Amino acid sequence: MERLPLPEALVAQARSYASGEAAPAEPRDAATVVLLRPGAAGPDVYLLRRQTSMAFAGGMCVFPGGGVDPRDFDDELVDRGLWAGPGPAEWAARLGCDEPRARALVCAAVRETFEESGVLLAGTGPDSVVADTTGEDWEADRVALESREVSLTAFLEDRSLVLRTDLLGAWSGWLTPVFEPRRYRTWFFVARLPEGQVTRDVSSESSSVMWTGAMDAVSLVERQEILMLPPTWLTCLEVGQYADPSAVLAEAAGRRVEMFMPEVVADGEEFILSTPPAYAALMAAR
Repeated sequence: MERLPLPEALVAQARSYASGEAAPAEPRDAATVVLLRPGAAGPDVYLLRRQTSMAFAGGMCVFPGGGVDPRDFDDELVDRGLWAGPGPAEWAARLGCDEPRARALVCAAVRETFEESGVLLAGTGPDSVVADTTGEDWEADRVALESREVSLTAFLEDRSLVLRTDLLGAWSGWLTPVFEPRRYRTWFFVARLPEGQVTRDVSSESSSVMWTGAMDAVSLVERQEILMLPPTWLTCLEVGQYADPSAVLAEAAGRRVEMFMPEVVADGEEFILSTPPAYAALMAAR
């Protein structure tokens, strides 16, 4: 992927924040989920193209996800036995944050995936997963969650379900640069499409959806056929190095997230956005 130089106006804007002349916006916590299924040449990923009218990342292809809702912090979900799999303490270690935030991020990841794709990472017990969410009753529940009429805790309790945290893997963390007017501190998760479930084009924030090979998505961006923010493109590139979803989840099991914020750095006489050192070799090979 060609590392395009930043416009002079953006470089000047970044310098004003770096010098303290301008105050950066407070980041909002968010979770996004790389939904995976086996593909012809490695993992397939599920992408939504955001409405061009959206204030943040309009027209970009993204993974299902969104901001943490205050009710995602509800500790009743754990207390009422609606949580199965690694607990908040283990997730806090994986995600590099405190337990309340880790619990909220896991809840947001599951909730947003259901809201934006119809895929639900939950089951009637720790060894089961919902097999079908395509009925009208499920759609009514999805809309109620999306509109914030009900909380994730109430939804799971009404359905006699438990959240399957073991179906998620921690992958990476990205913090929007200081010079952006809208900023997010986003934790990237990975998850396999549960057997029997199907994705549905249901998100009110997307204009279209698609399943495509992770490396095919990388190529589509390079050919300028679709648009992605760098973290999404780099995630597709990295995930595409693995043989299948099982290999991705096995890698995720040993990961500990370190939040990375791109900064403006010199590249010869030009300026570009920095990327984590771990991606340097992958990018050089493109």
